[in-house]
Amino acid sequence: MGIVLRLGISALALWIATVVVDGIRVTTDSVPQQVGTLLLVAAIFGVVNAVLRPLIKLVGCAFYLLTLGLIALVVNGALFLLTGWIADRLGLPFEVAGFWPDAVLGALIVGVVSWLLNLFVPDGSDRD
Repeated sequence: MGIVLRLGISALALWIATVVVDGIRVTTDSVPQQVGTLLLVAAIFGVVNAVLRPLIKLVGCAFYLLTLGLIALVVNGALFLLTGWIADRLGLPFEVAGFWPDAVLGALIVGVVSWLLNLFVPDGSDRD
């Protein structure tokens, strides 16, 4: 149940990013199709982050230290842009127009909104 809730939170965060950032769009008018697209893109974003982020942190550890973690904004933007590219290749009506500011700002919004919403979701370790 927790993974479904977190997927919904990520989809909601993606929707907020589409509202705030002009370069991030779900290019369909049907609301059920938009919801399905956002859920699928949230799943893609989760898989991309789960697979690539640890590898990037391991390889780019020196850059994280050198930039005091600011390179994470660039990495998150690149992973968000990659998610948009994968969604496009899968035929999903989701579009990320460019890297600056669309992908970077979109990834920042998705990260902050997801973090805020996940504060209210128990993670399983809260059980007595």
